[in-house]
Amino acid sequence: MMERIERIQNMERSLDASRLAVDRLAEALEAYESVQKELKILSDYYGSSLWREDFEADERGEIPADLKRGVLSEDAVYNLLTDDHELGLRMMKISARTLEG
Repeated sequence: MMERIERIQNMERSLDASRLAVDRLAEALEAYESVQKELKILSDYYGSSLWREDFEADERGEIPADLKRGVLSEDAVYNLLTDDHELGLRMMKISARTLEG
């Protein structure tokens, strides 16, 4: 009897932890999906001559010093796009395992 109670308690903890994680992932995926258009716009800009022109203007001091301009750093956008790609691969692997059962 004690073994059964312990098993049920363990399964209940698994249910609670899993429900919380699935709900949080669903929320995160909604937020992630909502910025996909922005990521595409950012990616297109980063690979364009406009970005290069803006970057060079900043290098020449033509951009106000108090203007937030992390997008003109050479690493911020690249790192974001790389992280996004790696996250996509990770989601594919997790999805494949999940669908396999």
